[in-house]
Amino acid sequence: MTEHTIPDASLLVGWRKSTYSGNEGGSCVEVLDGYPSGVPVRDSKAPHGPALVFSVAGWSSFVTAVKASDLRH
Repeated sequence: MTEHTIPDASLLVGWRKSTYSGNEGGSCVEVLDGYPSGVPVRDSKAPHGPALVFSVAGWSSFVTAVKASDLRH
């Protein structure tokens, strides 16, 4: 994978709020499904800011760890 960031994430459509983001309206992580070179992730408070692009395997491992509570204190 050669692309690690997207400078202006607002240029892409189809963002969805992560199911692990809280409902408080503050900190929300958004992901974009179906992106050809990985899984873009952005901060919903900065829609015109950058998005990080993770490999599908890396993102899947991260989500699995969160679901298993491996990353919580």
